[in-house]
Amino acid sequence: MADELEALERELHRSVRRRSRERLLVLLHPDFREIGYSGREHSRDAILANLSDGEPPGVHAEGFRCRRIAPGTVLVTYRSARVSADGHLSRHALRSSVWLREAGHWRMIFHQGTPTGQTSGHTT
Repeated sequence: MADELEALERELHRSVRRRSRERLLVLLHPDFREIGYSGREHSRDAILANLSDGEPPGVHAEGFRCRRIAPGTVLVTYRSARVSADGHLSRHALRSSVWLREAGHWRMIFHQGTPTGQTSGHTT
């Protein structure tokens, strides 16, 4: 379970997935809500409406932890940072996501990014 959820989180960091409406419809629950790094709240519909063909920044993520909070419900937490073209890390954040297991598939229903101090600085 933990490896699968980490892989899904990392999939959402990749630009090809972040631009794929079809894949986001599968990964994001219809009731999905996000509180972004900026503190603004976004719905699944708002995220889908704002898909871009532009290249989003790279993401460094580390320290994944999974905790079952109810049957079929898992809280995933980790640290992240944006990675510039020269490998510089910025916009460090603590991340948390709630994933629901429905019909044999995981779907993210909630995500939050909270600004924080630096990660370890190792890129993956």
